[in-house]
Amino acid sequence: MSSPAAVAPVGRKVGLLFGSFNPIHTGHLILANYMATHTDLEAVWLVVSPQSPFKVGQELLGEAQRFDLVQRAIAGNERLQALDVEFAMPKPSYTISTLDELRRRYPNVQFVLLMGEDNLPGLPRWEQAARILAENQIYVYPRPGVGITDPSMHPAVQIVKAPLLDISATFVRECIRAGKSIRYLVPEAVEQQIAAAGYWL
Repeated sequence: MSSPAAVAPVGRKVGLLFGSFNPIHTGHLILANYMATHTDLEAVWLVVSPQSPFKVGQELLGEAQRFDLVQRAIAGNERLQALDVEFAMPKPSYTISTLDELRRRYPNVQFVLLMGEDNLPGLPRWEQAARILAENQIYVYPRPGVGITDPSMHPAVQIVKAPLLDISATFVRECIRAGKSIRYLVPEAVEQQIAAAGYWL
């Protein structure tokens, strides 16, 4: 189990970027680094989603392999950390449960949810959405083809004008299967490991 905050000073503010990272790509990394360096966050933790028992198939790489790719991608960046906290938690994973577990482990850390604006309209349907909004700040970043009509929908929600990058893991996987280059779409270390392990071939 990863432990990115073995020593966490009181009041440390950390952003949580949840995702399957299948695979992690340049868009994820630019967003995470932007949030960690252009906002009041001190760091961003990339929370790798576990293998869902309802979505078993070749398209989703195993959780351990995806976590390894994330670690390779962010190596050397002290502001970014990979987190596998959900791997040992009951499935399906609910954000509120993960937040409760992280607060238990890191009581001195103030967590901020990082969310794409395409997910914002569905937030009221999340498990215990009212608690999420009451107990957490949410930094919303832009997504291609999506516009927020009411950015003041809730005091907890803050719009962050992060770079808009239309890169998807689906496109990266399609390139791999077609034998096309993924250079610059993913970090070099990730590209090398994908090629060496034959992922998505």
